[in-house]
Amino acid sequence: MDARHIVKEPLLTEKQTYMSDQHNRYGFLVAREATKTEIKEAIQSLYKVRVLSVNTHNRTSRIRRYKYGAIEGKTTKRAVVRVHPEDKIELV
Repeated sequence: MDARHIVKEPLLTEKQTYMSDQHNRYGFLVAREATKTEIKEAIQSLYKVRVLSVNTHNRTSRIRRYKYGAIEGKTTKRAVVRVHPEDKIELV
């Protein structure tokens, strides 16, 4: 898979901003079928940084109940990437 198809967008939340400033960890929304090694290679090629570790988790959205039945939302995959202390990613 192409690196642009693996990494969809960076996560810019208050918690992720704190993690990037203090702990050198950055969050990204990634493709559901991407593995940790594919995510690591994609981040290294897109942002030209050295990735030390990748943590992933799948997020399921809640089930919404309507008068015509229950609808389950999309499942997304998040990746938290720890980069080398000398490297930085400029997201803004």
